[in-house]
Amino acid sequence: MKLVQHLVLALGAALFAFSALAAPVEIHGVKLEDTTQVHGTQLQLNGAGTRYKFVVKVYVAGLYLAKKVNTPDEVINQPGPKRLIVTMLRTIDSKELGKLLTRGVEDNTGKAAISKLIPGLIRMGEIFAAQKNLVAGDQFMIDWVPGTGTVITVKDVVQGEPFQEPEFFKALMMIWLGSSPADYKLKEALLGGK
Repeated sequence: MKLVQHLVLALGAALFAFSALAAPVEIHGVKLEDTTQVHGTQLQLNGAGTRYKFVVKVYVAGLYLAKKVNTPDEVINQPGPKRLIVTMLRTIDSKELGKLLTRGVEDNTGKAAISKLIPGLIRMGEIFAAQKNLVAGDQFMIDWVPGTGTVITVKDVVQGEPFQEPEFFKALMMIWLGSSPADYKLKEALLGGK
């Protein structure tokens, strides 16, 4: 009888541990699922955190990859689809957000490389400017889909044709993962740190 009780307890503990692993992560009321599908590929949450501007919480971001990594190079060089999802925690002027994203690319990309990115950066700025405002709860996603390119989705709507250059996706990821990231603690969190 004791053996049966121990087995039942062990099984219960294992199921509890498994369900805890599969449970969504919640940060400031934003739920990030443990896995997501991008172009038919299941991705897992590599890391998630909050972007602060001074002491103000601006948004929660989550990075999804096929396998967990902990360096920016591993993120960029990992084959297959990838996703960065951003959920706003406060209202922000979308045109201003577009400018901040462009500045983030400029801060993390060399002058020679930035000249090739200018058409994409202008188009990205126009995408965000067209949104007027993003309010708390609104999301945007940046997906890398091999063979297709970078797909930007805002408020569940895909924004035009994909950006086909792999360099553009890398430049966008460097906003959060580069040597001058938007937020150092968020960079660490996206790379699986605390």
